[in-house]
Amino acid sequence: MKKFHCAILALSVSSLLCFSSVVAAKGEPRTWSTDTISVVQQNQVDPSIRLTMEQIMADPDWLGRQPESAFWAPDSSTVFYQRKREQSELRDWFRRPVQGVGNGEQVKLADWHQMGAEQLVFNADRSKMAYIFEGNLFVIVDGKLQQLTRSNSSQSRPQFLLDGRLAYQQGWDFFAYDFNNGSHSEIASLKTEDAPTAPAPAKGYLGQEQAKLIRYIALQQQNQTERYQAAQQLRTENNSMAPAAIYLGKGQQIVDASLSPKGDFLMLATRKSSARNDKDIMPNYITANGDIAAQPVRARVNDFTPEPQKLLLVDLQQNSMQELSYSSLPGYNEDVLAEVKAENAKAQGKKYQSEKVIRDIGLMTDWYWSQSAMRWHNNGQQVAVMLKAFDNKDRWIATVDLAKKQLVPQHRLHDKAWVNYAFNDFGWLNNSETLFFLSEESGYAHLYSKALTAKKAIKLTSGTFEVTGPVLTHDDQYIYFTANKSHPGIYNVYRQVLGTNQTEQVTNLLGSTEFTLSPDEQQLLLRHSTNLMPPELFVAEAKAGTTVRQLTDTVSTAFRKLPLVAPQVVAVPSSHGSHPVFSKLYLPADYQQGEARRAVVFNHGAGYLQNSDLGWSGYFREFLFHNLLVQQGYVVLDMDYRASKGYGRDWRTAIYRQMGTPEIEDLVDGVDYLVKNANVDRKRVGTYGGSYGGFMTFMALFKEPELFQAGAALRPVSDWAYYNHPYTSNILNTPAIDPIAYERSSPIYFTEGLKKPLLINAPMVDDNVFFQDVVRLVQRLIEHEIVDFETAIYPVEAHGFRQPSSWLDEYRRIHKLFEENL
Repeated sequence: MKKFHCAILALSVSSLLCFSSVVAAKGEPRTWSTDTISVVQQNQVDPSIRLTMEQIMADPDWLGRQPESAFWAPDSSTVFYQRKREQSELRDWFRRPVQGVGNGEQVKLADWHQMGAEQLVFNADRSKMAYIFEGNLFVIVDGKLQQLTRSNSSQSRPQFLLDGRLAYQQGWDFFAYDFNNGSHSEIASLKTEDAPTAPAPAKGYLGQEQAKLIRYIALQQQNQTERYQAAQQLRTENNSMAPAAIYLGKGQQIVDASLSPKGDFLMLATRKSSARNDKDIMPNYITANGDIAAQPVRARVNDFTPEPQKLLLVDLQQNSMQELSYSSLPGYNEDVLAEVKAENAKAQGKKYQSEKVIRDIGLMTDWYWSQSAMRWHNNGQQVAVMLKAFDNKDRWIATVDLAKKQLVPQHRLHDKAWVNYAFNDFGWLNNSETLFFLSEESGYAHLYSKALTAKKAIKLTSGTFEVTGPVLTHDDQYIYFTANKSHPGIYNVYRQVLGTNQTEQVTNLLGSTEFTLSPDEQQLLLRHSTNLMPPELFVAEAKAGTTVRQLTDTVSTAFRKLPLVAPQVVAVPSSHGSHPVFSKLYLPADYQQGEARRAVVFNHGAGYLQNSDLGWSGYFREFLFHNLLVQQGYVVLDMDYRASKGYGRDWRTAIYRQMGTPEIEDLVDGVDYLVKNANVDRKRVGTYGGSYGGFMTFMALFKEPELFQAGAALRPVSDWAYYNHPYTSNILNTPAIDPIAYERSSPIYFTEGLKKPLLINAPMVDDNVFFQDVVRLVQRLIEHEIVDFETAIYPVEAHGFRQPSSWLDEYRRIHKLFEENL
């Protein structure tokens, strides 16, 4: 390992970070720094403490119950945050003045509606603000709080209109509150029904004869026609009537809708509604009444076909609706999967003939992304939409010509693998008709801008790092964002100065940092953590080179005393590419002494997730378990294998159509690294992981049977055709189109390769990775007459375990597996 010196930055938390000088490489692709980074604890620890499995897997309240869901008060002087109630799943709200001390005071239930909300909206001159609390609408005018609705019908999405009114939604009905007279009026009502029409004459001979012969029938038809005409005339001539509802047709489902700031247009997307498949169920054997419950669950990628969407422009003044054609989008009819289809056809002894076909397209409303994909400029004269192809290969940003009622393409992001669901933030500058957005087109997620009059977008940020969460100030002076610019595992706050197109570093913390800009845009609320310290809240002025001040201190004394071994973030050389594999390495103090050590390699879940960064890990139990192993003389390696987050597009898409191949190659390099650098015995290395990490454990033991001497697969995927559509179709296309990718990537096709002991831990009410995955794979092992495996089932657990007893049982079994085989 390389030697390094310490550049210490003291924080008001009980940890320090020791790191070598790391400079971001200029230009792309990146030459990553290979210096080692590690965390050093302060002297509050008790070195005599020995970690126990019972403590590690206990209810995590003992860690201190850290701040959650923090946001600014409307006046920017106070922060509100939630904290878990001890020995309960309930959360309490706390008020912490920025200039106060301590952790603040608990907010009384009677005052919860006065706190404001994270999603405040402002009028044009920022003299009014509005928010939703428990489905009701509140406004603050001249510092005074007013409640505008009080009902059991939930309101949402407040927005100030250019005429001064406050619009909001109630379901798919749009209303406006007038501050001048206090009235609420309906702007538009969307109905997924057929529009009512005047009664039509009876069809067929018998119906026509009935009206001729039976006076009562004729009279009824006449009355119905007159009532319909009278209702239409009343709506036309009486201004007190609400505008006519907008009927979208029976069998349609509304995907999203967005009202213009002028209140004159409505953008919406619809699709055909589809019935649930009754086969999509999961049995629950432990129920209150003793019966077996068949719980509904999501569809499998093999069975699910997304419905294409219609994009509609509704003119509320003309009472008209126009479908917008996708034909102006570049590549809307390209056969982007031609090579994949040809390869699969050839494998079946067929020949594929490529031809143009209109692709299925809709709003970018992915499961990962919670923002609206329709954005109106605050002048009400322009609207932008973000669209995606359901084959996952294209993302478009387009505006709408409101006069011609057609889409105008502004930007196309094409990816031969798949467009990432994590970098799709976009919006308008406030004072010019200019778009800003994130794009991975350079190989890393960066900020771009594009004026509507410009032919090409301008790249605002540049470098071998990833930009996330851009936030624009109301005066268009800055865009604040988070980035791992100095090192892939260190996240800080930066801002882009739009006037000079310069990037300024705002915070200089050594760990993971998230931010929320205050309503007055003068301060940042920070959520900061390190490998050794869970997240706490900090505050800082919103300026370059700011000074950070801690607001909360919730970590328990019991946790602070633990003699934890800080993982070093090391760069494992790769034998398959120029980029190293950044990894956390846990070493006993005396690892270089005596005989070669035993080791464990941990595989993180989710696939696209970063765990070898310098922030607090969501895998806190695993972190403590790794420390227990270190106390017992183990070496532990936790790798950000290819497909992990934080390292750019090429790293992300390396698994396209071959999940479980590049990642296992990286594990091979990891074991080689341990043998060469950490005094590890190659014949005494085990592995484990959950979800995607469980899938990787399968693939490693099945395809590289000599790499690990034992492995534990927790809540593992065994056949990707049984997983969900949004995640899986991105990476493997669909089984109908690309069976080769599924057979290449699913462990169930490689079970005959198992040679070493395998532990499978499976929750039975897992609605993410179904218990069926384990059942089918176990049957395959039985049919292969393989006996060196065990299965532990957890009848009351879902994908994320909840019961301490389940956690304890699971990790006792994992520990036993390693103790007996390593």
